[in-house]
Amino acid sequence: MTLKPAFIPPHLHGCPHGDTLADVVPEVIRAGEGLLEFWSARDTLNVEEKRAGDFVSAADLRTEALLRDALCHPADDWLGEETRSTNHTRAPASRQWIVDPLDGTTNFLRGIGHWAISVALQVDGVRVLGVVHDPVRNETFFALRGAGAYLNGDAIRAAQTQRMQDALFGTGIPFGQMAHIDDHAAQIARLMPQCAGVRRMGAAALDLAYVACGRLDGFWERRLQPWDIAAGLVLLREAGLRVEALDKSERPEDTGTVLTACAPLFDPFAAVLRNSGK
Repeated sequence: MTLKPAFIPPHLHGCPHGDTLADVVPEVIRAGEGLLEFWSARDTLNVEEKRAGDFVSAADLRTEALLRDALCHPADDWLGEETRSTNHTRAPASRQWIVDPLDGTTNFLRGIGHWAISVALQVDGVRVLGVVHDPVRNETFFALRGAGAYLNGDAIRAAQTQRMQDALFGTGIPFGQMAHIDDHAAQIARLMPQCAGVRRMGAAALDLAYVACGRLDGFWERRLQPWDIAAGLVLLREAGLRVEALDKSERPEDTGTVLTACAPLFDPFAAVLRNSGK
């Protein structure tokens, strides 16, 4: 189902990049409809392993190609999980699209309905809009810098959970030969006795959107890629979340290490995680 133009709150059209957002959202939803067709025939997909536990399928490749054709103007740069801009003869573009056509590929291929499309636009080094679309649930999260965050057109805000013992957190656990497996296990061991639970759902872009709308109280993960988090970071900040890296001297945009939580819990949450190292 493609959403009507009224899906974008009218006041956003008058904001900087609001008309661009209104163009992007239907294209992302249309790409999601295509992914649902792949999802119904996933057992027939050609799948390749990029590294241990990290897969790419025809669904990823086809969806990224469709989004690139729909969104990326000739003067724009493109940073996708599967493709990059190839014109290195000109100066860097002022606009860059940062796209994950299918975040949660392993879930997708296994029939687990937690995966999403993530699209962000960066202009002059600033990320100005983010869209995370969940085709399975027909949920579209989007945010415009300075104009708030939304789910299917309704404004969203972070949870206001007051106590760590009531909090539900999300994370991504290193797998295969990835670094920091022991560090992450130590963090989980420190956190679990102090909270209501930790979820590892396998699609960081969608997990960050869940923090933005209050389904999760916080999230942390190491060494994510730009396309995993670009849209999610816009959503988080516009929904009132505090966002840092595990190392306070770093930026999530630079390192891919994300630490976020609702305001009442950020400091105690961060203290637990930072005590077990970077």
